[in-house]
Amino acid sequence: MNWDLTALFNNIDEADTLLDEAKLEAKQFQEEIKGRLREFNVFEFQKALNRYIDINEKISRVLTYIYLQFATDTSKGSLLSKYETIATEIEEQLLFFELEFISLPDEKQLQFITHAGVNRLYLESLRKEAKHKLSEGEEKILMKKSLTSSSAFSRLFDETISNLSFYWEGGYVSEEEILAKLHSDDRNVRKRGAVSLTNGLNPKLSLFSFIYNQIKKDWRIECELRNYSTPEEPRHLSNKASQKSVDSLIEATNGSMKLVEEYYNLKRELLGYEKLYDYDRYAPLKKIERKIEFSEAKEMVLEAFKNFSPVFYDIALKAFEERWIDIYPKTGKRGGAFSHGATPKVHPYVMLNYTGQIRDVFTLAHELGHAIHQYLAREVGYLNHHTPLTTAETASIFAEMLLFEAIKKDLSREELIALYANKLEDIFATLHRQIVFTNFERRVHNSEEELSSEQFSSIWMEENQKMFGDSVVLTSNYKIWWSYIPHFIHSPFYCYSYSYAQLLVLSLYNLYKQGFENFENRYIQFLRSGGSIEPKEQIAMFGKNIEDKEFWKEGISIISDMLDEFKKLVKDNNYDKNFNR
Repeated sequence: MNWDLTALFNNIDEADTLLDEAKLEAKQFQEEIKGRLREFNVFEFQKALNRYIDINEKISRVLTYIYLQFATDTSKGSLLSKYETIATEIEEQLLFFELEFISLPDEKQLQFITHAGVNRLYLESLRKEAKHKLSEGEEKILMKKSLTSSSAFSRLFDETISNLSFYWEGGYVSEEEILAKLHSDDRNVRKRGAVSLTNGLNPKLSLFSFIYNQIKKDWRIECELRNYSTPEEPRHLSNKASQKSVDSLIEATNGSMKLVEEYYNLKRELLGYEKLYDYDRYAPLKKIERKIEFSEAKEMVLEAFKNFSPVFYDIALKAFEERWIDIYPKTGKRGGAFSHGATPKVHPYVMLNYTGQIRDVFTLAHELGHAIHQYLAREVGYLNHHTPLTTAETASIFAEMLLFEAIKKDLSREELIALYANKLEDIFATLHRQIVFTNFERRVHNSEEELSSEQFSSIWMEENQKMFGDSVVLTSNYKIWWSYIPHFIHSPFYCYSYSYAQLLVLSLYNLYKQGFENFENRYIQFLRSGGSIEPKEQIAMFGKNIEDKEFWKEGISIISDMLDEFKKLVKDNNYDKNFNR
């Protein structure tokens, strides 16, 4: 039920030994390489690059080990801080390498890039980002200051959230457990859950506002120092996404909010409510009489993967058998779920907070999709192991679609209606809600002043209401729910990447269902390439062009088709008898 971390280290002493080794190697690397890249031939540069990679991978391996301990026990924040400080000191000695590369004459850079093999895109990206790099001394200052600025506030946010407790029936529960109440089939439970969530967050609202303002300010300062034209630009560069493609995505999604409004108006009718409130959004259309035990969820996901590809199945099976997964919520454990890619020499680690609901089964498929992607991408090495955020969600959302198709085959019409509703709501959450988040962030970061809690809440309510139109009444409880969204703190402008991937996957999955030639092998190759080639080139494997404005509209049309299928199911079914509450 918990991680087996021995693939990383047997104990912390082993981690310390490797970190000491990395520290010594970094010192030697700096002494032997700094100031000499101009003299190097292709072979010498490649040898230096491999040394640079090896040292960074050792650091990453140690930090992964410490972070995973923190993720399941956030009381270990001081331990994490200690190792982050040591890692930063080591990384300072490596800082010169990228800066020296981008200062080389163009001819020399291109010579090294041409012979870089799988690391070619990494070096090309350094060239593109060169104008945003500072001097070595300035970069060292920013690196040191990050420990007491953005990363410190992120840690404070995590520790505060993970230690919050929410009153429930005479006791207290975690954030994950109270959020699960919003998915109850009992309207009174959902309403009380919403009130409890708000009451638990409210005492810390001033702190959350302060943290967000500091993150916003720190982000703005760094963007100014690095000469970025907008607060979004650094994220787009790291995502390998153009501003034009992101703007087109946001415009297309904002223009399709009527789909969300139409769905929730229909859901209100299905539930027999005069009004649908924010706490009703996740109300199930069919009561689930039992919890789905994790063993059953495991079999459901494995079967779905097996039907698609033995590669997916084999990797997922390894994840279960070798304890890559930490399953259940517990006091002090981080909320949410993730798959940590670790390093190419170690398998990924998946964190869940499994509570036995159908959404948790989809979360399991989602995070295992990430793990499969990360495991396959080991082949392209440390620098390319992590993909841009715009394609990082590709395998995870695809895995959810596989599960959706697999479990709907043997369902009754009533159950199928409920499943379609769940899937549409999931798509709206991944696509439209994430664009709402991005619209919110744009307004927050475009404000040069510190925002009060009331101002954050006002912007939040305005942007969310655009998504729901007249279909959902947003209550006063809902207005502070921006405060527990971790992406706003950890990764500004991260959220649109979910939307990017969602529409991309819908298009790719449609090709798969249509029998696109050799789809499985192309898709596996797509995942194996990790971040070694640009997303545009990856998508070209399937004849798609992410710069084409019609590309995003195609994805939206698939959602519209799913909504039409849902409406047909509802029309053909006597839903009044079965679904009214």
